[in-house]
Amino acid sequence: MSTLVSFHPMWGWFSVSCTSEGAARITLPTFQENPTEEQGVAVDLAQDLIQRLHSYLDGEAVSFADCPLDLRGLSSFAREVLAACRDIPYGEVRSYGQLARLVGSPRACRAVGRVMAQNPLPLIVPCHRVVGASGSLTGFGGGLELKRRLLALEGVDVDMLGHRKGD
Repeated sequence: MSTLVSFHPMWGWFSVSCTSEGAARITLPTFQENPTEEQGVAVDLAQDLIQRLHSYLDGEAVSFADCPLDLRGLSSFAREVLAACRDIPYGEVRSYGQLARLVGSPRACRAVGRVMAQNPLPLIVPCHRVVGASGSLTGFGGGLELKRRLLALEGVDVDMLGHRKGD
């Protein structure tokens, strides 16, 4: 496992862990002391992801679509939901219900929410782009303020989200 830690002055510390299969975990930015940096397998992938994350946090429309993922241990439903979430374009949002329909389980909104809550790769699998049926900002591992900041960074009018009709 490779864990590379990086700092972005406006966002805080975050870490990237990769295996030989692909990206395995992203830890959302925190404002803690500088964690230790470890290097092992897949260092090149981790360094590439950190570079892309820095560019993303600087406001660039970065794509992570070509990044290999290591989703071993997740259910097939979770993998389908994460794949559908990964397809949400930069600067757009989808509701939990829309994702549930996309994976063929239209009544599984809460199950989709549980998958989003356990997303091991935030930003690469952009769970911050998933909102409530009315467009309200709901749940996010980094907190709703970080979710709001990330969506605003992508040009989403966060204040208008709650004014759309439910799906």
